[in-house]
Amino acid sequence: MTADERIEQAQLLYERAVFGGDSSVLESADRNLDGVEADLALTRGKVIHARFLEERVEDARELELFERAVELYGRLGDVRGEGEAVFWVGVFHQVVRDDSEAAVPAFERALGLATRAGDRLTTSYALRHLGFADHMAGRLDEARARFEESTRLRRELGFLPGVAANLVGLAYVAAQQERRDDAAALLKEAAELAESTDSQGVLRWVTGASEELKLP
Repeated sequence: MTADERIEQAQLLYERAVFGGDSSVLESADRNLDGVEADLALTRGKVIHARFLEERVEDARELELFERAVELYGRLGDVRGEGEAVFWVGVFHQVVRDDSEAAVPAFERALGLATRAGDRLTTSYALRHLGFADHMAGRLDEARARFEESTRLRRELGFLPGVAANLVGLAYVAAQQERRDDAAALLKEAAELAESTDSQGVLRWVTGASEELKLP
């Protein structure tokens, strides 16, 4: 059900409890509303994170919202939702706080939950960000393997902007491994995919990588 449908259903259950005298339905009403709250908390947290990427100003509500979503999805037994929310807790620690020590366990937990739920998109995101952690720690072979597996999943899903983003990460790894021809080819494909999907943000990453790595 959509959020509106779940709210409407909770309203009907309220009426059934009050006017019909059946208070047993209130637990179902609570579950519907918990699901709506979890979805809202997760999405609002993502919006705040997007604003952080633009302004680079931390907003403490971001972590609070993601942790609330984790709690609610866990209470509901929604493994897919919990995995996605845990992933975003990791993103907050890695991207906003630059705290790999806190981020990596969250990504590993998210990876386990997403795999269990068959959520290939969140799996690809967890692998991508574990790849960043490996890269920052100098574990280049491990980073490459994570990025490549994430990219494979994204190609299967047809998530082409995400493929392009991963190719930029792979290009940085390739350059550090002295595979400069591979790095240039990866950035070329990333640019083509970004252009074909009108992913202007990714195109900026490609340009920045080309300049930083001094590649054509």
